[in-house]
Amino acid sequence: MVGDTDDLVVRTPEAFRRAGIDVWIRHRVTAVDLGRHLVEVTDLDTARTYWESFDRLLLATGARPVIPDAIDASLAGVYGVKSLDDARAIQHALDAAPGASVVVVGGGYVGVEMAENLRRIGRSVTVIDRNPALMSSLDPDMSQRVTELALSLGIKVALEENLTGLDAHGGVVRAVQTDRARHPADIVILGLGVRPEAELAASAGIPLGVGGAVHVDDHCRTGIQDVLAAGDCADAYDVVRRQYVYQPLATHASKQGRIAGLAVAGRSGRFPGVTGTAVTQIGNAEIARTGIGEREIRSLNIDGAAAAISSTTRVGYMPGASAVHVKLWGERGSGRLLGAQIVGGPGAGKRIDVVATALMMAMTVEDLLGLDLAYSPGLSDTWDPVQVAARVLVRDL
Repeated sequence: MVGDTDDLVVRTPEAFRRAGIDVWIRHRVTAVDLGRHLVEVTDLDTARTYWESFDRLLLATGARPVIPDAIDASLAGVYGVKSLDDARAIQHALDAAPGASVVVVGGGYVGVEMAENLRRIGRSVTVIDRNPALMSSLDPDMSQRVTELALSLGIKVALEENLTGLDAHGGVVRAVQTDRARHPADIVILGLGVRPEAELAASAGIPLGVGGAVHVDDHCRTGIQDVLAAGDCADAYDVVRRQYVYQPLATHASKQGRIAGLAVAGRSGRFPGVTGTAVTQIGNAEIARTGIGEREIRSLNIDGAAAAISSTTRVGYMPGASAVHVKLWGERGSGRLLGAQIVGGPGAGKRIDVVATALMMAMTVEDLLGLDLAYSPGLSDTWDPVQVAARVLVRDL
């Protein structure tokens, strides 16, 4: 367990300065003049505004939380989950009210992780989501497994409910109202995802792409001379969908940041694209996905087939072997690998990296089946669960 939110800071402003990088915190860029290569900056502490020149400009403005019109985020007791300040505020609220009831709005990765950690410290928590199961980015059969895991931990789940507003008294939240029920709440945590923070780019005339994100090429260039973008404000090319997407994930942001940094320094690098790989935990269970699944395959009009298998994380007779469920998708005819989803015990989740690697290399399901993966009874069976699914799927492709 992390001892303090300050432990989550990867690199402080002082560390940057020691590396010879000027860092100005609590300064906001309010405008970009592309013609004169200037940015307008406001010092938030003094309200002083001035212009700063640039040779190259990198936009890394990140993303902002999704807040529905029905939500008054200014109410006391309502919190987002975007920043360390949000985390500190939530911790303070929990410490101040040991018996507070908590409602998490949104049953995606962040919402479920918040709920699981609240249960871990003994709090009563309800997750509200408009979908039929939690983590609806997974296929229905796999997201149902996640829902059952959450219920087994004592997390209350309210599904297929649409948010209609918050009940408040004296500026303090009292309940979350949906189209089906009223859920009492002393603390409301919003886990509804994010949107790109791209207004600055748009106002400067920098082209936007999918989802309103800044559009970039594989060198993180925006199409405007000397202007680059990276991270949660930018789009990326999905090598499986074969189109641009908006996928705000830390792994993508970090890798794009490296490529953009090289370009700013006058060096060359290429961002190869994304597959949408993600992994998380609920209790002792691990959940992972990469590539595309049922919903995306249908929307892209791909003739896909799936194989779903149940196995164990290590040879069944070994102590500590736990169940693992793997679902693998491929394209009929070409045999192209399309994606995978995994739900299982300790040791299950990071197996998704094998499939992610295969997707980046444009492998077929047959190629995945033939990979020389490691075997040891205490770590895996002679046929890894991912390859067991590939064996089943090959017959249908």
